[in-house]
Amino acid sequence: MRADRLIAILLLLQNRGRMTSQELADKLEVSGRTIHRDMEALSATGIPIVAERGTNGGWMLAEGYRTNLTGMKKEEIQSLLLSSPTGIVGALGISDNFEAAFQKLIAAFPSRYQEEAEKVRQRIHIDGAGWREASEQVPLLPLIQEAIWLERQLLIVYSRGAEQAKRLVQPLGLVAKNNAWYLVADTEGGMRTYRISRLQEAAMQEETFDRPEWFDLASYWQQSIAEFKSALPRYPAKIRMKEADLSRFRQQWYVTLTNIGAVCEGELEADVLFNTLESACEILLKFGSAVEALEPPELRQKLLREVKAMAKLYADTLEDYADK
Repeated sequence: MRADRLIAILLLLQNRGRMTSQELADKLEVSGRTIHRDMEALSATGIPIVAERGTNGGWMLAEGYRTNLTGMKKEEIQSLLLSSPTGIVGALGISDNFEAAFQKLIAAFPSRYQEEAEKVRQRIHIDGAGWREASEQVPLLPLIQEAIWLERQLLIVYSRGAEQAKRLVQPLGLVAKNNAWYLVADTEGGMRTYRISRLQEAAMQEETFDRPEWFDLASYWQQSIAEFKSALPRYPAKIRMKEADLSRFRQQWYVTLTNIGAVCEGELEADVLFNTLESACEILLKFGSAVEALEPPELRQKLLREVKAMAKLYADTLEDYADK
């Protein structure tokens, strides 16, 4: 416990430059006396700790001294590796810079941890786009993760429509996206992705497998997402909307704005691709009068029917209340 605290002190001083005993005590939730004892222990090991007195004084490392990452625990390294915000850096257009920085971080790890670091990255991928707290029940997740780590085959039973199917798979990695976990596995029919909440059973086998050297979990996931989107049905439409709602409209799932016209009096027109007539109607109703469907006519007609039905529903409700 004390060793962890000493490492934390070094990293705090390295990153912040100077800190008082009280600041360190508050940060580490210990007493000021404990901080003084820790500083004596660090000095005794040869680490150049400097104490400056006065109003702007505090503890600091001697100029030019830098700590390294040899004190990081394996579990801390793993948690850091899982924090890669892929969706965010991609949207910002800085994914190349992020990857370069991440590789430099990996290179700074102790040699005994570098293999473990790469192992984590190849077996668990966090797709941060639109991530929300998981609400699905995934009791099989720990077992699947263990099989991935041990490179043991899995016998799974999963729902396929109204039926159940059984497959012997080679589990390669886990992906977390939105509020769901997915298993990426190699099968006799090629690579497959299974939503873990839909697995009915899973049994780890004694047989092991050789992980394909060419397989990269993040790359496979991005490719599969692109293929999934390209295979979705397309329903083209034209809309008019308030410019202030453009950002919120872009955040809708399975909606693509293909051509945005000039803004006039705070409104704009745009071509948009929905998946289906039904999904287009459902999405547009969320925005009420802020978004108007201009084309095709069948979309306008369906929206009008829905709005009339809603108006009648609430009108009837108000009449019921009036009678009472």
